[in-house]
Parts: sequence; structure tokens; C-alpha cells
Amino acid sequence: VPQRTNLSPFQGGDKTERKHMLSASRAISRASCSAGAVLVGTRSIASRSSSFSSLVRSLARPVPQPRPLLTHLPSPLPAAFAPFQAKFSKKMSGGGAFRVVVTRNIPECALKMLRDIPGAEVEVYPHRDRAMPREEIKEQLSKGCDALLCLLTDKIDGELVDAAGGRLKVVSTMSVGYNHVDTAALKQRSISLGFTPDCLTETTADTTVVLLMATARRLGEAMAAVRDGSWGTWDPLWMCGKDVHSSTVGIVGFGRIGQAVARRLKAFGCELLYTGPREKPEAAAVGATFVTVEELFSRADFVVPMFPLNDATRGFFDLARFKMMKKDAIFINATRGEVVNQEDLYTALSTGEIAAAGLDVTVPEPLPLDSPLLTLPNCVVLPHIGSATVATREKMATMAAANIVALAGGKPLPFMAKL
Repeated sequence: VPQRTNLSPFQGGDKTERKHMLSASRAISRASCSAGAVLVGTRSIASRSSSFSSLVRSLARPVPQPRPLLTHLPSPLPAAFAPFQAKFSKKMSGGGAFRVVVTRNIPECALKMLRDIPGAEVEVYPHRDRAMPREEIKEQLSKGCDALLCLLTDKIDGELVDAAGGRLKVVSTMSVGYNHVDTAALKQRSISLGFTPDCLTETTADTTVVLLMATARRLGEAMAAVRDGSWGTWDPLWMCGKDVHSSTVGIVGFGRIGQAVARRLKAFGCELLYTGPREKPEAAAVGATFVTVEELFSRADFVVPMFPLNDATRGFFDLARFKMMKKDAIFINATRGEVVNQEDLYTALSTGEIAAAGLDVTVPEPLPLDSPLLTLPNCVVLPHIGSATVATREKMATMAAANIVALAGGKPLPFMAKL
């Protein structure tokens, strides 16, 4: 078979000659297919007077197999698709850049995800030592905003999101809870809400147990004694705290974090009690016993709330409930500050209704330096560090960013709250 070139056999010649050659080629293909051999091809026409038989021989070659159909798009998309994704993002933003406002400096891995959105413009509040003021959030939204990445400390309501002028498509909060978000306002405006579920359970459980042990063993007082010079010779009655091992721990609310706390305390040989709206089958794995809230308060050496904040739980721990606890009971709160009446807690601690308290959450945050709770040696206060590990905070940030990336690409939010 003569060597093929890139020149088409139908180039050159007058119109009549090209028409005859094309008809001949089609006839050859039909004849070849009926005989079981498929013939197509190209050749260089060196001379317009080439014989028909030479043309036939030059056209003969096997037909290539058909290419498979594309049944799905790869993920992530190849670079060649970037212009199309950018075009979609531009459409989502009404023709301009896809604009994202981030209300606090968050881990760089999450910021990179946002900046890698084709055609994105990302505005990040640069100050690490303070939150973005509400008026500044409104100002940034008023400049045009498609996506807002916020924190638990940002109050998100209708007035705020309306500053975006109807352009805002998603609010993604870097938190598990979203009590700071007016979900009805978002639903009314067809704005999606993203959050970061199930990412801080184990880390928060670690912090809760550390806080429990620090409060029980008076670590705050002991560390202060080292620094202020009150550490004297060994005293058999000095800085004596409460044993954690073999104690009775009552967990109020037995969700994911409550169960994680129970798993850790089981290793200390603690008797585990829990209460809530109903019994949980998961309790059997750690040997926890379901009791009424009254029985839990009367028996527990440590009382640990682990339930979400809502209208029913706001201010749940008041003076009446503290009086139901044992005089030597220790109260540990790492859930939400609003579930505690802090004035009543101060009264209970200062009058001996309970022995001590350990708090990772307060109202407000940060707790003012003149708060009466800070005057009590039997009250340990942490600055809301329940989820504060590098790995967990990076995971929270990337989950929040992933919601925005998905929206920009025309996909459902992977971590979307039900409104």
C-alpha cells in the first residue's frame, strides 16, 4: 500500500473530477463493508491523471475503532475546563467576580481553596486579635457578595444578609452549632446554610475531660501558688482535691460528644450516669445507666452538660438545680455558656451549694475581667478552646470552604444545614 501523507486525496482537480473521485470512494467503502473489510484512507495525489486503480489501492486501510463515549466528568476537572467553570462562577455572581467575604483570618489551607475558585475575589478580615465588626461585615456585603464564611461569634440575621442586595447565595459557618444564624431569615431569602458537623467531637471530649481533671485536682490554684510564692514545704492538707477515678459522673445529654466523654471516663473506672429525652442504645457500650435528671443530680460527683442550646435549654442550670446537686459536686460546662445562669452559678459556688466549677464557655465571651466568677478560687475558666487543635481547626475551616467551593461549581453543599 503506498505511503499516506497529510494531503487529502480530494484536493486539487476541477469540480467534476473531485465529484467523480468522491463518488468512487463512497462506492469502494460500501463494497468493502459488505465483504467484511472496511476500507477508508487518504493518499497524496501526485498527478491528476493517476489511474483509478491506483486511487483504489491508496484508499484502502482499516477503519479505526470508535472511541468510547464520555460517561462522566473527572474530578477534579482538568485545567482545560477551568474557563467553563469560571464562566459558571461569573454567571452565579451576576456577571462580576465570584466574591467571598471571610469574617476572620482562618487556616491558610481553607483560604487557598477559596482563592482557587476560578474568577473568585476573596476578602479576608486581616486581624487575628479581634472579630470583624458587624458594620464592617455589612459594608463588605454591600459591595457585592456571593458567599459569606463566618464564625460562631458573628450574628447572622436578615438585616445583615440584606446588605448584599439579594446577591448572597450561601452562608457557611465554621462551627457545628448555628444558633447565631437566623435560619428563618435565610430560608425566606433562599440562602443556603453550610456548617461543619461531626468534626470536633473527639477534640472537644478531650478538652472536657482535661477541664474536669484540672478542676477536680485544683490545677489552676496549684499553678498560681508556684508563681506567687505561696508554695511552701510539703503540707499533707494543702491543695487536696477530688479523685476522678472510681467517681460517679453524670452526663446530661448523651449525643456524640457526651458519648465520647463517657468512653474516656470509662477508662478511669468511673460509674457513668446519663439523662436526656430518651434512652440511647449506644450507652451499653460504655456501661452508662439511664436515670432521671433528679437522680443524676443527687448521685453524681461530676455533672457534665452535653446538650445543644435551644429555647428549652437556655438557662437550664439555675440555683434551684445547683441545690439539687451534692455539696461536693463539681460542675463542668464545655457546651454553651447560655445553658447556665452565671449569677446563680456564682451564688452556688460562693455559698457552698457545690464544690467547684470548670467552664470552657461563658456569657459573654471573652468573660469581662471584673466578672465575679474570676474572683473565685474554685472556678476554673478556659477561653473557649474546646476544639482548639491545629488539625481540628483546619478541618473545620476546609469544611466551611468546601461548601462555598461547591456552590461556585454549581454543586450541592456537602455540609448543608436543613432550614
